[in-house]
Amino acid sequence: MEVFHGRPAERGDRLDKEWRVYGLLDALAIAYDRVDHPAAMTMDDCNGADAALGVLMCKNLFLCNRQKTAFYLLLMPGDKPFRTKELSGQLGVARLSFADAEAMGKYLDITPGSVSVMGLMNDRENHVRLLIDRDLLTAPNFGCH
Repeated sequence: MEVFHGRPAERGDRLDKEWRVYGLLDALAIAYDRVDHPAAMTMDDCNGADAALGVLMCKNLFLCNRQKTAFYLLLMPGDKPFRTKELSGQLGVARLSFADAEAMGKYLDITPGSVSVMGLMNDRENHVRLLIDRDLLTAPNFGCH
């Protein structure tokens, strides 16, 4: 995989939502490297991007409570197992599960296979609470969509 610095020179057939992410990163003066790749549905699908960028790719999990009234975006190291019971206890939530594609689209303007912290830029009413695993906070860099 080839590593590129910053936004693509040409928009081409890229989605509006992808182009808006580049605009936000540029407006905030955040330097970034990127790789273009097919949809990544599993962490194994991300291995090539990890290696090319030389970073730890993070898992991005979009979760909700049983009633589907509270939504969470969890960022955690890609190689770390997710323990629903442990996180539910930390949040004081009876049961967490994966939120559905409809909620992803409604709150973050994303689809399965493209869950990203960058989707939070579309949550203007703050429906989704960001959770970051402590291990990611100590990493100098990490990879995400």
